[in-house]
Amino acid sequence: MLSKSKEKNKAPDAAQENTPDAAHDSAQEQPSAAPAPEDAAKPSEPAPAAAEAEKNAPEAKELAAQKDRYMRLMADFDNFRKRQIREREEWLKRANEELLGDLLPIVDHLELALKKTAAPADPFAAGVKLVYDQFISLLDRYGVTPIDAKGQPFDPSIHEALSQMTSPTVPAHVVLDQFRRGWRLAGRLLRPAQVVVSAGAPNPEQASAETDSVSD
Repeated sequence: MLSKSKEKNKAPDAAQENTPDAAHDSAQEQPSAAPAPEDAAKPSEPAPAAAEAEKNAPEAKELAAQKDRYMRLMADFDNFRKRQIREREEWLKRANEELLGDLLPIVDHLELALKKTAAPADPFAAGVKLVYDQFISLLDRYGVTPIDAKGQPFDPSIHEALSQMTSPTVPAHVVLDQFRRGWRLAGRLLRPAQVVVSAGAPNPEQASAETDSVSD
């Protein structure tokens, strides 16, 4: 009978050991797992020797060569495009070069008529001046600009020398007079100016010879 009562008293103690509080206490007594070190999550950096080897790899060299070739090609294409634009603009400016050159003699005749007019206030002279101004405005609109050579140093690239004369006032190699005005088209020579070039002051021997010829 005593053994049966002891077994009944032990049964509640065993039940208390299996309660949730006991399980919680046992879980707290177990040591927690150590956290993983942070360095383990970082990938290992390649060694300098490995990075240099990758840089000098044949694929990397080929890629760099292709990139350099592409950049050169793009630069050449950009220069070609700009050159084509400039050439097109020049072509448009010079498309009417022959026609504008044929109009220049008319301007010359109008200038000659205005110089020979005795009465500038005359209605006829005023009409000629109006036509002349219209021609000059037309030429200017198409980029045709005049070359006034008188008093300028002689330049064979834009001047056509008809003769050379001595002058006591005009230095040598300076345009003494202009017979026909020159013109440029878009900065390029369209027609040279016909001029007389000064040879400078005559020397004493030449001056005496000219005096003797006049006296004779």
